[in-house]
Amino acid sequence: MQREQVLDHALNVLEHNGLAGTFSLEELAGQVAVPYELLQRFWPDRDALLYDALRYHGQQIDSWRRQLLLDDTLSAEEKLLARYKVLEESVGNGRFPGCLFIAACSFYPQAEHPVHQLAEQQKRASWQYTHELLTMLGTDNPTLVADQMELVLEGCLSKLLVKRNQQDVAIARRLAEDVLHIALCRRNGALT
Repeated sequence: MQREQVLDHALNVLEHNGLAGTFSLEELAGQVAVPYELLQRFWPDRDALLYDALRYHGQQIDSWRRQLLLDDTLSAEEKLLARYKVLEESVGNGRFPGCLFIAACSFYPQAEHPVHQLAEQQKRASWQYTHELLTMLGTDNPTLVADQMELVLEGCLSKLLVKRNQQDVAIARRLAEDVLHIALCRRNGALT
């Protein structure tokens, strides 16, 4: 059994059925053709599997962001907006990966719950990525602009949870571009 295969399959099920969707370890074992007892050694219950799947997904996103930051072929502006391209491709393929962290905060509203903390950690990492790039661009008040851009992204992800409409990604990207361009104009004194 490959741990990553099980986690990828669990993420796919979660993306399609949501966190409240009922799937048990027994069902997952049948779907991935692994004995239930073997799965249970790694994940004693559904919450343990959910936590591990979200942690694994967060690591994938963190790795993608690190690679993007190191990509010298893209400008800081392109790096800021690259997530919308990836999100658009994912939604086009029927996948809604970023929405899981938003859903996790709602499904586990207690701030001390490990799944909630994991989702909050991922949201903080996204904000830090945005803030770092805005600082590199020399934007006026990168903290405020990062808050604005993350609000646009989270709004898009929240709407995708319900509507699953690819056009919403394009609208959010355009809004993020507008926020960024206004911040760059303000940096250059065009809006004073």
